[in-house]
Amino acid sequence: MHADNELIAFNTRRFRLERGMSLGELARRSGVSKQTLSKIEAGGGNPTIETLAALAGALDITTRRLLTQWGTPVFVQRQAEAEWQEGDGWSHRMLDEIYGSGYVRTVLLRLERTSDEDRVVDGHQPGTLHHLYVISGKLRTGPLTDTVDLSAGDFVRFPGDVPHANVCLSDRVIAHMVTTLPQVRQFRPPVRAS
Repeated sequence: MHADNELIAFNTRRFRLERGMSLGELARRSGVSKQTLSKIEAGGGNPTIETLAALAGALDITTRRLLTQWGTPVFVQRQAEAEWQEGDGWSHRMLDEIYGSGYVRTVLLRLERTSDEDRVVDGHQPGTLHHLYVISGKLRTGPLTDTVDLSAGDFVRFPGDVPHANVCLSDRVIAHMVTTLPQVRQFRPPVRAS
């Protein structure tokens, strides 16, 4: 299955189910046959931009949202499973790759164990993703429904648009966090005088 088709399949199904629509209802609203929709949700076929626009309109979203990674599942890469690519005098470890538009915020995160162990962070704007690499210490993090325990060298990607936890499991944690947020309008549209 092609990566773009897999993403379109995931997003089409996700947005359809979030709206409580059956396949037949989405077919009726979009004008796309039920058989074609089944193929799209299975990651098959090669939907045209017109088909994607019809689906997006029926789902009340922009076409770009069908082509962008939103609300992805938790992805963990353990240090023990890491693969290093070797070059002449250098090596690198790929942590993750995502595609889409928006902006990126990079921070170093320092946490200390306190008596208030349940640090819950409210969800950010829709489509936000956190990419966290543990430098030292042990940390429990991720969506409240799907937290993972990480140690130094572990990496996780999880949706930041739902409430999530950052719980220090050692005396101190240092982590590198990259947060990707979907593109947002930087300026308000001009207001026309009546």
